Amino acid sequence: MADNEPADGATEGADGAPSKKGKLKLIIAAVGFLAILGGGAGWFFFMRGGHGEETHAEAPPPKPPSFVEVPDMMVNLVGAPGERVQYLKVKIVLEIKEEKQVETIKPSLPRVTDLFQTYLRELRPTDLNGSAGLFRLKEELTKRVNAALSPNQVSAVLFKEILVQ
Repeated sequence: MADNEPADGATEGADGAPSKKGKLKLIIAAVGFLAILGGGAGWFFFMRGGHGEETHAEAPPPKPPSFVEVPDMMVNLVGAPGERVQYLKVKIVLEIKEEKQVETIKPSLPRVTDLFQTYLRELRPTDLNGSAGLFRLKEELTKRVNAALSPNQVSAVLFKEILVQ
């Protein structure tokens, strides 16, 4: 009997090892399935489920901005003595958040044009080089127009046309 017992233990161990491997594979498969299921649920909650709640909670869409055209301007740029004179032609539009401000801004357009003209005449052609130069110009013009139209505010100064010749 002593000989049979180790043999039985050995077969149980042999039978036990494959059953442990089978259980291990089953556990790994279950964990993988739960991970995929959890990832899908997370995606649905954050990507799909979140948008439905936001659309119901949002206020009505904002009103589109209004625009006021500034008269076209053409100025000569500052250059070194002896260089040919260069000119700047600009078409500008002011973006305003509320349409009711348009009527209060229109009477002040001559003041805005004057501020723009005096500032633009101080520029050199190198001040307008590249997108960084145009960005600085846009920021400076926005700052000046907001100072002139205070308490009304302009959201942005938009360029319709810029020509340096």
